Formats: sequence, C-alpha cells, structure tokens
Amino acid sequence: MGYWREIDHTADLALEVYGRDLGDLFISAARGMSELIAVPDSSSQPRSVPLALDAPDVETLLVDWLNELLYLGEMEDVVFVNGAFTELSPLKLRGQVELLPVAEHRNYVKAATYHNLQVRQTSTGYAVTIVLDT
Repeated sequence: MGYWREIDHTADLALEVYGRDLGDLFISAARGMSELIAVPDSSSQPRSVPLALDAPDVETLLVDWLNELLYLGEMEDVVFVNGAFTELSPLKLRGQVELLPVAEHRNYVKAATYHNLQVRQTSTGYAVTIVLDT
C-alpha cells in the first residue's frame, strides 16, 4: 500500500507520495491531498463517480486526476475517500472514485501544480513530490 507525507513548502502545501505501482501512487496522492483539504463525513454513504482521463504523459495525467478531484470537491462539497481503476497507464485513466460529503474544511487548495513535478520509478515502485497551490 502506498503512503504520503506532507512536506514543508514556502508558500503552498506539498506532498511526497509513494506507491508500489501507478495505481497505488495515484490513490495515495488523492488520499493525501484529500486529508489536507477536509475531514469526510464518515456517517454518510460514499457516492461512486466514474472518471476517464487521457494525457500526453504521466505527470499531466496525475495533475489532471488531482485537479478533477478538486473540481468535484469544489462543485459538490465532497472529498475523495477511495478509488479503483479499470485501466491505468502513463497516458490513460479509467475508473471509479468514492466521495463523501465534507464534515470539516481544513485547507483550500486551488490546484495541483507542475512545479518540479516528476514521477520517478524507484526500486520499490513509484515516487513523486506534488505541490498544491493554496
């Protein structure tokens, strides 16, 4: 299972994210971002939403994925809690996300950015540092 940790950034929020494969990396990045944004209302039932994204490279796909989750959160006052992919490659994402209503807001995030963004393959999987514009 992947994991994330918040790291210091001068003006914005930033995460270091690790995953054993791309799916694990994308889910861990979404969970990390979501935990920085809000506390979900765990007494509610999650709502499942299909997502399909295409991109020219894996970094763009990751940013598009996170920004799509931010858009859904902003429009519907929900937060990502889980997801599953039926197809995931460095250029294509197909799957479902589970969203819960927000119980408490923590930080406002405008967007995931490309600042120094590089998805790296490691000996144990994948790693990335993501800067979130606040």
